[in-house]
Amino acid sequence: MSKKKKKGGKKLTAKNLQIELLKFLLTQPKKQFTPRQLADLLKIENNKDSVEHALLQLELAGSVKTYKENKFGIALERLTVAQKQEQKPEPAATTRKITPSTNSSKKSTAGQKKMIEGRVDMTRSGAAYIVSDSLDSDVYIAPRYLNGALNGDTVRVLLFPGAPRHRRGQPPRKPEGEVLEVIKRANEFFIGTLRKSRKYALFLPDNPNMPVDIYVPLEACGDARDGEKVVVRVTDWQEGKGRVPIGKVTQTLGEAGGNDFEMKKILINAGFELMHSEEALAEADRIPETVSPQEIGRRRDFRDVLTFTIDPEDAKDFDDALSIRTLENGNLEIGVHIADVTHYLKPDTPMDAEAFRRSTSVYLVDRVNPMLPEKLSNNLCSLVPYEDRLTFSAVFVFDRQDKIVSRWFGKTVIHSDKRFSYEEAQTILDGKPAESLLQLTIFPELDSALKTLDKLAKKMRRERERNGAIGFDTEEVRFRLAEDGTPLEAYVKERKNTHLLIEDFMLLANKEVAFFIENKAAAQQEIPFVYRVHDLPDLEKVAEFARFAAAMGHFMKVDTPKHIAQSYNALMRAAQKDDRLKVLEPLAIRTMAKAVYSSNNIGHYGLGFSHYAHFTSPIRRYADVLAHRLLERNLDGRTYRMDKSKLEEQCKHISNQEKKAADAERESVKYKQAELLRRHLGEEFEGYVSGIIDRGFFVELPGSLAEGLVEFKYLDDTYIMEEGNLRVKGRRYGRVIKMGDRVRVRITGVDLQKRQIEMELVE
Repeated sequence: MSKKKKKGGKKLTAKNLQIELLKFLLTQPKKQFTPRQLADLLKIENNKDSVEHALLQLELAGSVKTYKENKFGIALERLTVAQKQEQKPEPAATTRKITPSTNSSKKSTAGQKKMIEGRVDMTRSGAAYIVSDSLDSDVYIAPRYLNGALNGDTVRVLLFPGAPRHRRGQPPRKPEGEVLEVIKRANEFFIGTLRKSRKYALFLPDNPNMPVDIYVPLEACGDARDGEKVVVRVTDWQEGKGRVPIGKVTQTLGEAGGNDFEMKKILINAGFELMHSEEALAEADRIPETVSPQEIGRRRDFRDVLTFTIDPEDAKDFDDALSIRTLENGNLEIGVHIADVTHYLKPDTPMDAEAFRRSTSVYLVDRVNPMLPEKLSNNLCSLVPYEDRLTFSAVFVFDRQDKIVSRWFGKTVIHSDKRFSYEEAQTILDGKPAESLLQLTIFPELDSALKTLDKLAKKMRRERERNGAIGFDTEEVRFRLAEDGTPLEAYVKERKNTHLLIEDFMLLANKEVAFFIENKAAAQQEIPFVYRVHDLPDLEKVAEFARFAAAMGHFMKVDTPKHIAQSYNALMRAAQKDDRLKVLEPLAIRTMAKAVYSSNNIGHYGLGFSHYAHFTSPIRRYADVLAHRLLERNLDGRTYRMDKSKLEEQCKHISNQEKKAADAERESVKYKQAELLRRHLGEEFEGYVSGIIDRGFFVELPGSLAEGLVEFKYLDDTYIMEEGNLRVKGRRYGRVIKMGDRVRVRITGVDLQKRQIEMELVE
């Protein structure tokens, strides 16, 4: 009679099973075990097949090795191969060359080799597509041909010869290839779990796009303990299959879970460092707190001119200020004053290199991950009230007919007289100023200034629309948070006249700076500059969208770019009166090209500008830092031309970082929306159908703008898709559900990790 196996252990999830197996094998580096032996030793209820599967997954990752008689052990020689190698200071920035697979039947032959460069877009299956400017189609890379490339990496790819065959009536297959070289890593920091043994540790990344574990020498673990969540920086990616990267713990996060951990995880997974380097912080600390009289003497002095800032209530970094005064001839002088970041941020320094690497501040729901150290972003460069501050200014003179008759650009010094929040400034425009404002001795001047600026801003806005600008005014969700970051309430941000006023004068400065550079080079050789460009929309996408809108009862004329702009503006106005049409606004935006940075000026279609740049936010955007440097070197009769190819490379990097920051910001909003609705499980809400897919339809809730899925399998009928995903119809009862329909739903489930909300229809 066989001995009965003792129970009492618990059954582990697939991921936890891998972690426990690794943890155990690390303590027995010279022994091998069968899957059944490991299940017994760990006292778990997982069967030997699931244990074997977990071991095979670890073998694929390079952490475990298979021995004879179906035994498994830790892959010690792979993990420790570079233990004695000297660590390089910045290996993540170096390229990694890979020898093409010799066993590939698709290997390119001599004379047929074609290489491209592109960015890796990883799929959940482990395969990837390479997005390249040199090809119309993406290139498919099977998992075995990725050769260690990760999501977002810039790589060199060898294309396999021959056009992929496809069946008649089906779209052509994408070209295929193999990664030969990792040119630039998208990310070198990862969040995950540290597993320590007596001799070394393994880091298990949470990010599914990092498919291998990271070896961490004990001396590189700091004070991190076994099982803790940590941030690890890869210090050596290591070449050769079967070897794992080597890393160093840079921050200990403690136990997983909770708002703070999730927000940090979003930043790290997007490729942003949580802290500034010691070198950058030390450089910032050495900057003097005060401005020297000699520096003030070199600048145009605006300290006696009425000047103020208008920003969100919780803002800490004030990029811009406005000044206004009437000149002796009756003309109006308006100054747009921007923080002079480049006075403090010098090229080719650690702080500048880090600012470029980041390229942008990242604004999550409850925090800012700043591009610059706090001493600059919240102190020296921030245009706080009642302090002298160094600025780079665009100064415009308007005549009595509100026409610009002169403009001036240069270094200045200001002294802000008042710091407004948007809401506070709006009370003046509404004629209902708070008592605290009325008590100010300069209130009459502030009152007159704001109303004058508002009048000018509205006039510029109308002119932009006549010139073809599209007034996209999409809804933005905001949260009221508890002290621990828990969302208490969600609401849609209200755009007031004061928001538009500031926006209009920033647009003016940005446009005029770009015009200045273009005009300076008109009779000479081109002066390379950083432009903010926005291409014409894809006419096929627009035509498809117009058919979509027509099916919802809104007809559009889209035969020319000008008609498209007019039709989109008409749609925005119609959506303000008909809530059903709000569902079309995000779809309209998706038909547009993405605005990016480029040294090649093609204009900005969405704004209706032939010339546009970013000049007004250098505290949070590196593009503006570059614009300041280039503009300064082309003032006072001087001409400076930067190498255009180098500038274009910088523009591409900045655009890519901007996209990653936007994705991180959206992730934080989705997390907060899910977190908020988790407290409302079982409750009912009114919403509208915002999207339809094969397995169900999405419903967006007003207020929070959270979107949840109602699956068809839980309804009492079989639904068939009609009219290009615009509506579905039940086979049995004939019920029609279409985009924009008002429905009542109940919250039935929330998955915080996936940011997914499940709903059911309430009849």
